[in-house]
Amino acid sequence: MNARRPWWASGLMYLALAAYMVYLAFPLVWMLSTSFKPAPEISSLVPRLFPADPTLANYVSAFEQQNIARSALNSLQISIITAVVSVLIALPAAYAIARIRSRLNKVVIGWVLLSQMFPLILILIPLFLMLRYIQLSDTHLGLILVYVVWSLPFSLWMLQGHIRAIPVEVEEAAAVDGASRLRILKDVIAPLLMPGLVATVMFAFIQAWNEFFFALAVLKSPELATLSITLAKFTGVDGTAQWGPLAASCFLATLPSLALFAVIQRRLTSGLLSGAVKS
Repeated sequence: MNARRPWWASGLMYLALAAYMVYLAFPLVWMLSTSFKPAPEISSLVPRLFPADPTLANYVSAFEQQNIARSALNSLQISIITAVVSVLIALPAAYAIARIRSRLNKVVIGWVLLSQMFPLILILIPLFLMLRYIQLSDTHLGLILVYVVWSLPFSLWMLQGHIRAIPVEVEEAAAVDGASRLRILKDVIAPLLMPGLVATVMFAFIQAWNEFFFALAVLKSPELATLSITLAKFTGVDGTAQWGPLAASCFLATLPSLALFAVIQRRLTSGLLSGAVKS
């Protein structure tokens, strides 16, 4: 029989949860507030949480000084293609790892986990030289190729955990009815795997959307720049930053991720829990 939790313990738990929520939300609230503050309020020695004289000048400056809209479109295209291609490649590979028993599988999983520990600088130079050799440097296709390679290990790791959570008996029943491996993967596994697929797409999208280091090294033409590169241009070489336009641009940059998360929140949560419990 479960013992009833004392009222003060529940109060402390909710108080800690509320404090944690405030801690998480504070940077977003401060960034949104700063984006509507005029320059004198931003540089004031006594900061205010909410702007006393709200203005849209920072948003106008963000669009006039840098090509935010074009950069956002570049990032959106690159992120969507990266997420879709990563999942399409990772799904059959994850199915093979999860269902085919072999000693090689442990080696593959070990290598996948080890590859996540590589520092970016370690693989940047070989990747850049390879892209230049195949004439894909300073192209979106080259950057997508890098992002797909970079996000594949994590996508593979997530999906194989979700596939292991699906009972093998479901596939055996389909095999008895004459379904091939490919048809089982497409018509049986993929629908049952939808929460895991959504979660994997979400993480691959956010990883590509927020990435800066590879984009800075691969893309040189201003018209090809992603949003993360354009945001960095609001900070000068001497360390000074245009805080108002930068806050406005950063808030606009968070909107696609927030919108995507709001749309698929339920499937994302169930997908994460499924993989965490049964992988």
